[in-house]
Amino acid sequence: MNQPASLPLAASLLDAPLPASGIAWLDEARRENRAAFAVGGLPGARVEAWKYTALRGLGQRRFAAGDAGAATRDVDAAEFALPGVGGPRLVFVNGVFRADLSALEALPDGLSLQPLALALRDDAEPLRFALSRPALVGHVREGGDAFVQVNAASAADGVVLKVAAHATIAVPVQLVFVGAAAESELAWHARNLIELGEGASLALVEHHVGHGEQAQLATLVGDVELHEGAQLHYTVLQNTATGAHLIRRSGLRLHARAQMRLHVLELGGALVRHDLQAELVGDGAQLHTRGVFMPHGRQHVDTQLAIRHQALNTTSTSTWRGVANDRARGVFRGAILVAPGADGSDASLTNKNLLLSPNAEIDTKPELEIYADEVQAAHGATVGQLDERSLFYLRSRGIPLAEARALLTAAFCRAVLDDVPNEALREHLSALLSAQLPD
Repeated sequence: MNQPASLPLAASLLDAPLPASGIAWLDEARRENRAAFAVGGLPGARVEAWKYTALRGLGQRRFAAGDAGAATRDVDAAEFALPGVGGPRLVFVNGVFRADLSALEALPDGLSLQPLALALRDDAEPLRFALSRPALVGHVREGGDAFVQVNAASAADGVVLKVAAHATIAVPVQLVFVGAAAESELAWHARNLIELGEGASLALVEHHVGHGEQAQLATLVGDVELHEGAQLHYTVLQNTATGAHLIRRSGLRLHARAQMRLHVLELGGALVRHDLQAELVGDGAQLHTRGVFMPHGRQHVDTQLAIRHQALNTTSTSTWRGVANDRARGVFRGAILVAPGADGSDASLTNKNLLLSPNAEIDTKPELEIYADEVQAAHGATVGQLDERSLFYLRSRGIPLAEARALLTAAFCRAVLDDVPNEALREHLSALLSAQLPD
């Protein structure tokens, strides 16, 4: 059951003016998605995918559409500086592209990187197929996709990144989304299109930053397509403002022998949701996901991971860790489906979680469906507290209780970062995890 479009949040999203592109097919797609959202409204608790993430509080808020002052907001570039990441960069502030903060000079051969608005202005037709539908994976079918409909109707900018066939981009590329304080509470939206050609290789970092307690609502929908033999290492660092509401949908499609390694750290935000849907559509495709979510205070972090094996001899491994403190809540759903004909698939998923306070909560739901033969598949999930025997061992060696707890929790989280190839970035991410731990 969906919540009515008359709620303050839904009403403010419907009242926002639609971006006018002057491109007939795009403007029509935006109107259709706006109309679909008007009919369906926000997802309610009876929508299975939103069962553990209630939108009652968010639904009562109103947000202004966009930020007219985003182009001149004072943003310190040090906020998004990352060790080991100094190559091409696109920066958006409250959803608006900032050329002054970006780094697009002398792009490596084979790399095309530009804002979506510019790509539409120069030649919109190559983007028609992608933008005429909400995302590569998971067409809009139910109220659970309401925020994808909002994004498809309202996103005026975002990222268009393409790597030419057989090109190897040696330096990491960074995509930065800054939530900056403004005169009112804002809603902004971005749409990303990422494509690697046959045999191409790229390291990509997506970075969400913000500060302060001012509430914002941001939606981000992205398509990632890897053609035959392409390789992508994708790192997502979410450390946005404490009052922010960030809702994302990522669609991944891997063709024959494509390989993708994804690392995700969810640290900031008030209500954060990432709906990550992957399809392995080519023989021998490989997807490896690693993630940590660490809500504290009254944060709510929801990760929805769905991987569909559709071809022969495909592989997926997923290792996710959650740590909740104070009155925070974490949600993790990990679903693997091996479709008919996807013989020889190898899939594994684990989600281990720690509760550091009696009022913290983590809801985990692993799912496995197999409709093919000669398949190896495993899944599991746990929710518990730190091992008392390990704590006793450390304390018997003279380590104080608080320090022993911190050491064990840090080790529990860092296990998912061991295979980050960029050493400087890996150490920085580990330091951020440590800083998030309770004193």
